[in-house]
Amino acid sequence: MSRDVQSNEIMEPQLATESSTQQPQSTHGNGQQQQKTLNTQYRSRPVTVAVDPVSLVISECISVTSAMRKHARWAGSSVSSILGGNPNPVQLGPPSPLLRPGSKGTAPSPGADGLQDFGIANRWGLRGKRGKSMQDNPLMAGFGRLRHELSSCKNILEFDAPALLNPFLQVIQASSTSAPITILALKAIRKFLSYGFISPASPRFPLAMQSLSTAITHCRFEASDSAQDEVVLLMILHLMEDMLSGPGGALLSDESVCEMMETGLTMCCQSRLSELLRRTAEAAMVRMCQIIFEHLKHLEVEAGDDLEALDNQPNGDMEAVRMDPSANGNNVIASSDAPASEPRESSGSENTSNDVEAATPAPGPSESPEPAADIRPYSLPSMKELFRVLVDLLDPHDKQQGDTMRVMALRIIHVALEVAGPSIARHPALAVVAEDRLCRHLFQLVRSDNMAILQESLIVAGTLLETCRGVLKLQQELFLSYLVACLHPLVEIPREPNIDPSLYDGIPQRPTGVKPPPSQPGSGRSTPIPVKDRQKLGMEGGTRKPEARQAMVESVGALVRMPTFLVELFVNYDCNANRVNLCEDMIGLLSRNALPDSATWSTTSVPPLCLDALLGYIQFIADRLDDEPFSEGLPDGAKLREERQRKNMIVKGATKFNEKPKEGLGYLREQGIITGEPSSAAKFLRSTSRVSKAVLGDFLAKRGNDEYLESFLDLFNFSGKRVDEAVRLLLESFRLPGESPLIERIVTAFAKKYFASSGSEDVASEDAVFILTYAIIMLNVDQHSPKLRGSKRMELADFARNLRGVNGGKDFPPEFVEATFEAIKTDEIILPDEHDNKHAFDYAWRELLLKSESAGPLVLCDTNIYDADMFATTWKPIVSTLSYVFMSATDDAVFSRVVTGFDQCAQIASKYGIADALDRIIQNLSYMTTLDTDDLSNTALNTEVKVSDDGDSVMVSELAVKLGRDFKAQLATLVLFRVVKGSEHVIRDGWQHIIRIWLKLFVNSLIPSFFSGDRENLKLPKIPLHTPSQVIDRAAKTTDAGLFSALSSYISSYAADDPPEPSAEEVESSLSTGDCIKACDLPSVFENISRLPTDSLPSLVENLLNELPDDESPAVPVITVKPESMPSSPSSGSKPASKKPSYDPAVVYILEFCTVLALRDEESVELLGKPVSDALQMILRDSARYHSILVSRAAFYQFHVMKASYDHDFVRAPVLLHTIATFPKETLAKTSQLVLQGLKLCIDQPGPLRSEIMTSPDFWLILRTLAGSPHASPIVFDILEGGVTGTPSAIIADNYEAAIALLNEYATAAKVGALVEQKGEKRQRNARPPKKEAPSDNAVVSRGVKAINLISSMTARIPHLMKQSHLESSEAWSAYWLPIFQALTSQCTNPCREVRSLAFSSLQRSLLSPELTCSDHKEWTAIFGEVLFPLILRLLKPEVYSSDRDGMSETRVQAASLLCKTFLQYLVLLSKWDGMLDLWLKIIDIMDRLMNSGQGDSLEEAVPENLKNVLLFMSSSGYLVPPSKDPSQEGLWAETWKRIDRFLPDLRNELALEEEEPVVSEKTSELPKETQAEPEPASEPSEKEGEKETTGGEKGQEQQEQAVEA
Repeated sequence: MSRDVQSNEIMEPQLATESSTQQPQSTHGNGQQQQKTLNTQYRSRPVTVAVDPVSLVISECISVTSAMRKHARWAGSSVSSILGGNPNPVQLGPPSPLLRPGSKGTAPSPGADGLQDFGIANRWGLRGKRGKSMQDNPLMAGFGRLRHELSSCKNILEFDAPALLNPFLQVIQASSTSAPITILALKAIRKFLSYGFISPASPRFPLAMQSLSTAITHCRFEASDSAQDEVVLLMILHLMEDMLSGPGGALLSDESVCEMMETGLTMCCQSRLSELLRRTAEAAMVRMCQIIFEHLKHLEVEAGDDLEALDNQPNGDMEAVRMDPSANGNNVIASSDAPASEPRESSGSENTSNDVEAATPAPGPSESPEPAADIRPYSLPSMKELFRVLVDLLDPHDKQQGDTMRVMALRIIHVALEVAGPSIARHPALAVVAEDRLCRHLFQLVRSDNMAILQESLIVAGTLLETCRGVLKLQQELFLSYLVACLHPLVEIPREPNIDPSLYDGIPQRPTGVKPPPSQPGSGRSTPIPVKDRQKLGMEGGTRKPEARQAMVESVGALVRMPTFLVELFVNYDCNANRVNLCEDMIGLLSRNALPDSATWSTTSVPPLCLDALLGYIQFIADRLDDEPFSEGLPDGAKLREERQRKNMIVKGATKFNEKPKEGLGYLREQGIITGEPSSAAKFLRSTSRVSKAVLGDFLAKRGNDEYLESFLDLFNFSGKRVDEAVRLLLESFRLPGESPLIERIVTAFAKKYFASSGSEDVASEDAVFILTYAIIMLNVDQHSPKLRGSKRMELADFARNLRGVNGGKDFPPEFVEATFEAIKTDEIILPDEHDNKHAFDYAWRELLLKSESAGPLVLCDTNIYDADMFATTWKPIVSTLSYVFMSATDDAVFSRVVTGFDQCAQIASKYGIADALDRIIQNLSYMTTLDTDDLSNTALNTEVKVSDDGDSVMVSELAVKLGRDFKAQLATLVLFRVVKGSEHVIRDGWQHIIRIWLKLFVNSLIPSFFSGDRENLKLPKIPLHTPSQVIDRAAKTTDAGLFSALSSYISSYAADDPPEPSAEEVESSLSTGDCIKACDLPSVFENISRLPTDSLPSLVENLLNELPDDESPAVPVITVKPESMPSSPSSGSKPASKKPSYDPAVVYILEFCTVLALRDEESVELLGKPVSDALQMILRDSARYHSILVSRAAFYQFHVMKASYDHDFVRAPVLLHTIATFPKETLAKTSQLVLQGLKLCIDQPGPLRSEIMTSPDFWLILRTLAGSPHASPIVFDILEGGVTGTPSAIIADNYEAAIALLNEYATAAKVGALVEQKGEKRQRNARPPKKEAPSDNAVVSRGVKAINLISSMTARIPHLMKQSHLESSEAWSAYWLPIFQALTSQCTNPCREVRSLAFSSLQRSLLSPELTCSDHKEWTAIFGEVLFPLILRLLKPEVYSSDRDGMSETRVQAASLLCKTFLQYLVLLSKWDGMLDLWLKIIDIMDRLMNSGQGDSLEEAVPENLKNVLLFMSSSGYLVPPSKDPSQEGLWAETWKRIDRFLPDLRNELALEEEEPVVSEKTSELPKETQAEPEPASEPSEKEGEKETTGGEKGQEQQEQAVEA
């Protein structure tokens, strides 16, 4: 039966003692073997001995008997106890029956023993006094027998265990022995147990243990020294502890265990015992309790899954299993402190036997006739009895037990719960005690002002909830609600000067169930007891001492340290419509008390305790983040969320009902909590505890609410109940109104309902019920009103007399009336919110137990599936508390824990996507950094200091110095970006604070402009910052730091109006700030941002754009800096800084950031393109208000956005171009670089966007405006060249003329090349061979040359354009040919020879092109009047000639030749034109002017020669003939010679065209063909001729100038 049985095959005592803890091999598998190991792990291991065990036992016998013989009572005893003589020496048979296990009569009676001794004396012829043989005292005789039996013992383990113990047990139980003798006997027995002489291997071991238990619990001894008496009790305690903890402990019966525990408890109760002994007894009780309840777990292991069998085991006579530790009052157990009526023992041997018998009413251990096999090991009965007795000791209303006894009982119960709490909850016999009496006593003891009681009660209550909370759902709610009420201070958080109230506005000022107005403070609680009574009954906090508050906080902290405790509170209470929000209240309680000010009404330990509990709660959630979700057998999370929402609606609806019932019911109907039926409303009103009982009573009683009252009564089952029972049931659900009519309405409805449904035969009618109900209500008030004295209260006769004849004209049955009267008299009908007596707590407790049946067990939740909802509900007070503590703390340990808390909160919020929590964390941390302010810091005094020779420098700024001096702000900054890192996808509103910090760091050169990888797409330089006010090279300075050096430095800086140099401390602070920012690892944050999901970007961009200056403000809030420190144009310093737009790099940073995010991919463009483009357009639309750097970059960003979002039409090209075209000229010039880059970006690829841009007039306006800018001109030309030469070409009918005009401007700009050419000629004249520089090396000239080529190349597109234009031929010719001719004509007078020569060649090719002419002479004939004539007239102008005197002479000659050739080219067509004569005369006039231009020999030779050729060709062709030959040509002939004779009078005679047969040279005859070839100069003048021409030209120019002046 025992699990501690040892092997019986022990050959030697020493081996036996060494192996007493060995376990036999089990045939039931490893499970049973492991169970046995567990069962014996608390058993003490026997000590091995080096001496002979039998000899040692004999020595102990001699020690006891020797001590006894020193006493007068045993001085004349026989020496058999020493000699060990055989009482029957003749007997040669087997040993004494004592050695036979199980033999009866093992211990003969003292009378028989005396007769046997008398026979021995006679046999040996010995005679005593008066002729009688000496008879030994039975106590001495027992030792003699033991000596005799031990003489033949070889192995002590084979000796009968009861026989070995018998003489010692008789000494213990004998009242005639003194304390020292009893001590020796107890000492010997304890030694036998510890050495293993008595072990499971011994015969009849269970019986021996049972006998030993009985003996020590019935110990008797004579009065002696009090110290010796207490030693006896102390040894008894140690022996009981050894017995339970030893290998035979499991063999003790339930009766033995109860007796032993009763003995221990009695010692603890004895007030006259010393404190030391009582404390030792308590310690022994604790140890024995541990062993007993540990045994319960092993019993469960043995029972396996069949725990019910364990609960239902037969346990014999249960009456014997009773404990009554206080039965003996203040008496020590059968000690010398016996009552005076008990006779004292005498020293005479005659009375010894009788005294022993009288003092030993219970049978001795050797007198037990039961064999060992009949002893049943202890189990649940003794445990239940022990638990019951301990719990009963806690009863606060038991006046017999003092607080000391309660403290002792609490400590023992605590050990039992610590060891086997869950096992206690699993067994109904034990669980019912814990659920009812233990909880009831505990929850009342926690109200005690005795700190020892309070602390132990809180400890036990905490352990009880920790181990048995599964069956204590409502009890836990009541206890925790009381702690919350006690600990949650209704005191506002004190304002601190450096802590913003917004940091801690999430900390609740009161629990969730407490309403600010005190009108109905108790209506929302789960029990109907009002606040004033709760404070008296311990159900509300009232005022508790600081030490009591600390003890309560420690209790709460112990509970919260359970990883799943708050999760279970959330699931079981916060998500239950009928329960209090315990999880929220606990977090609120801890948050409020974690603030430093809570130490003012508690102790200084309370704030750190609460903070530790809060951080532990967060730690548990964080540890579960990566766990696999486990939901098997647990409530569904979605359903709990719905239930929680429903609960919130119920709370709100109940609150409304308590104020205005109709509105409350209407709200509940709207939310779907109830239907429109009165029955639904009635069911809700009865089931909820959140409705005020007084308001409910008034509502039901009011007129018009009859349907609700009837439906409410229908919810009650009055069947089989007396009227008083039915009234009690009804009136416990609401409070009766105070007005008589209202009461009458309720009683009337009740009478009707009761009479119809109760089936009672004692009442005859509704009226009888009505009258009886009123009588019961009045009787209840009469019997229990504190205002009435006992003599004035109603008696049964009075009550019966009042009811006489009202039961249908008859009396109620007397027994019915008496039963009703007694029921009301003994048990008040407690009206909610009105009771104020000692039964209040009992009533509330009964209500709680009734609700427990329907509330169900508490759900244990070791999972993380509820963490998201729980954290979303509780994060506000936690984050607020962490923020407040961070701001007020000074201890590094606090900082470390708070930082970890913030980090874990952020991890949780990020994991579960709780953006509100993360945003709030960021907001609070941002405030703590001191960087999150609306205004940017002043950078006017920023100073760059080089601190090392390798080029390292630090920017000393106001912000860097301030942050570097503030360790707390640096720590907050580190924590902030640690929180942000990895959580970027969850942040929403928190970006606002992060962005402000970024901007401050950026403008103070503490962080660069990020997105280095993405910014490459923009192809922009870094955002320029304000240049520092001064740059100081500390590394290069000498080490001279004397007074003179410092003074001179100060004076020099003062004289230069420079800011003073930063001190070493300021530099060090700035370096510290730099290290802090580096540690924040911001590049990783931005890297994460660049990879954010698209749906996370809008919040970031929105917050970025919100930081832009207000468009409607008169001025942008920017940094005030010196004009010379701004990266602006040189002229910016000429005007006052206040009138000029100031540069704000932060705005540029924002816009670039937004642009990069928007351009990330197609999805981001679609999502963010609109807001970003609108923000950019706002800057461009009001460009005069902003600095040119901002405007230029905004334009560039806008072009990027427009290109990327062209399909979405966020930015319309005409609008953007018009906006830029309307920039002030100065602004457009300063922004030209980036504007043109943006334009070039948009038109570099063919497509609709390029066509839309290049056909816009504003586009060409921008290009023309910027073409004259030295910096912008190259880019403009590249754009223009790309448009003209692109495939397909971007030049169409709409922009053809604008392109020609712009190219013409570029060609005109090339005139600067003339200076280089003319300088080269002068160097040649001076015979200096310098480095020859080609004119085309000049970029402007090169662009001019390219422009001419582009203009010339465009002639090839003219036919195509004319076909596409759908214009009439005359209009098309003017639209496409004429602009090219005009542009080339204007460039034929360009001072730059290279451009002029190329332009002239292109003009000549174009004029002689066969595609030029058409059938309509009205258009192409304009080449003379609008091209050639204006060209020659411009060449004749002195200012044109003087621009390049050498080159213009040649150009004039070429122009004259081109005029003649062109005329001859189209002479046939011109002959058909009526205006030919006028054209010809104009040509002659032009030649006349050329001839007389004063140029010199070159024109004087070239003009006649060209005219001569023309005249000869015209003559040979029949156009110029004398009138004699063709009278029709008389006019032409006459006018021709009339004009020619003016400047060439000899030419007519020279040509002799009037002769009959003029001689026409071959050259003349072939002239028409030659005129179609490329024109060549009329003559190549020699060097001398050139000099003459120059001289002549100068003279002619002087003459023309004189003529102009005249």
